[in-house]
Amino acid sequence: MSVTAAQGFTAAGVAAGIKANGNPDLALVVNHGPRLAAAGVFTSNRVKAAPVHWSEQVLRGGIVSAVVLNSGGANACTGPKGFQDTHATAEKVAQALGGEHNAGEVAVASTGLIGVLLPMDKLLPGIDTAVAALTADGGEDAAVAIKTTDTVHKTATVSAGGWTVGGMAKGAGMLAPGLATMLVVLTTDADLDSATLDRALRSATRTTFDRVDSDGCMSTNDTVLLLASGASGEVPAYEAFAEAVRTVCDDLARQLIGDAEGASKDIRIEVIGAASEDDAVEVGRSIARNNLLKCAIHGEDPNWGRVLSAIGTTRAAFDPDRLNVAINGVWVCRNGSVGEDRDLVSMKDREVRITADLATGGESAVIWANDLTAEYVHENSAYSS
Repeated sequence: MSVTAAQGFTAAGVAAGIKANGNPDLALVVNHGPRLAAAGVFTSNRVKAAPVHWSEQVLRGGIVSAVVLNSGGANACTGPKGFQDTHATAEKVAQALGGEHNAGEVAVASTGLIGVLLPMDKLLPGIDTAVAALTADGGEDAAVAIKTTDTVHKTATVSAGGWTVGGMAKGAGMLAPGLATMLVVLTTDADLDSATLDRALRSATRTTFDRVDSDGCMSTNDTVLLLASGASGEVPAYEAFAEAVRTVCDDLARQLIGDAEGASKDIRIEVIGAASEDDAVEVGRSIARNNLLKCAIHGEDPNWGRVLSAIGTTRAAFDPDRLNVAINGVWVCRNGSVGEDRDLVSMKDREVRITADLATGGESAVIWANDLTAEYVHENSAYSS
């Protein structure tokens, strides 16, 4: 599983001492080629962490030979020193790996508390430890090392036609459009160039990670990378490859929602009958971010009036007297008014399905969200994460 499922990659996850609790906190993924193609997408937050600025520059060259990731500190809002630390991290990885590696081909990602400098006296020696621990089955260890408030590590793979796409992700809070709060590394042994990887990755993230909206908060550190080693020697058709990347991203996105901080319900919001996909996405996001509705879902109350209220705050095209809403398959609202008996709705299961029909066109979109719980408030108020 994970980033070493594809041929041509090694990985490691170690405890460098960045986290006070001694848990694993440093991951390294190395592409051994023969191809070193890569693509990446990053947070759309205007406040970006130093590793995001660094990795955006690295990805402009389309070549990544290694990715180093740390948990226990975001290295965000840390000024010039934070960027210098990111540069030093990439330099250390290149030096420790030796050979043809250089810092300009090393992507860096960090996650944790914003506004705190990383303990470089621990991180840099930890890189030597990680290099010594690199193995072709180290993907699981790497996935564990990037956890913060995650309760489980997250991995996914798809294999087809002699080639594989694998991936790992972290994320449990600050999940909102703009990639959600995540670090994701995807790998493939397909023999494809960076332009093809970029096209497939952007297409996949648009309908997966970008449509996870747990709590309406956007991170400073979101990073999703796709690396290709070419080690299988296979050149798949673009459509097959793009679907494999989308499947892995969708799997990981669902795991992010399932592990969201304090959540007791996963909410699938499908908007249908929209005049455009943009309208459907806007309506879905509005429903996902309605705290009154999220509280109602937590209390297993099919309060469809809060769905209509959320729809009404958008710029989407619709006639209020034609809106329809179903909760878990029961059309509790018909034509903007009372529909089937709300007592028919069962909300005992973890997944709650809301369908909002704008009755205006033929476009649709799906957004995933969570309920709002006391546990979420505790997680984000009782201590820093």
